[in-house]
Amino acid sequence: MRLTTRTDLALRTLMFCALNPDRIVRKHEVAERCNVSENHLAQVINGLAHKGFVTTLRGRNGGLTLARPKDEIGVGAVARAFEGGVPVADCFANSRADCPLAPSCRLRDALARAVAAFYDSLDTLTIADLVDCNAGLESVLAMPAPIGVRCVRTAESAPQEASAKEDQTVA
Repeated sequence: MRLTTRTDLALRTLMFCALNPDRIVRKHEVAERCNVSENHLAQVINGLAHKGFVTTLRGRNGGLTLARPKDEIGVGAVARAFEGGVPVADCFANSRADCPLAPSCRLRDALARAVAAFYDSLDTLTIADLVDCNAGLESVLAMPAPIGVRCVRTAESAPQEASAKEDQTVA
């Protein structure tokens, strides 16, 4: 399974907003930090707003923010929203009903199960899971934050394999 560029940019944009929760994020900031075209990003942001993942503000002081808390935005939901019309194979497209293998093909069902498993796996993640206490991501996407902000992972938010060593101070 391969995600389209739009889905990738949508997830990057949501992570950027999640790492900068106390400010209005500007499109050019996301484009610069993620090394992407502002024009392409504008289309993705429009889709994110239309699908209810971000709230946009127009004008000189405009930008975008998450429309709901980062722990309520599922990665699977974002992927489905942006990948919904992309067929995994030609035989899944409505226009390709002419396949001579269709009456006896078992691959189509196997691919359908694989796609369902892919989305089921993504459904276990939220944007919060991707960004919380992720120092590497913060160093790339977070705008300067006040000194002394502490990132503490709770037992409920930490994956089972996480250790106590993940607690860190963000400077």
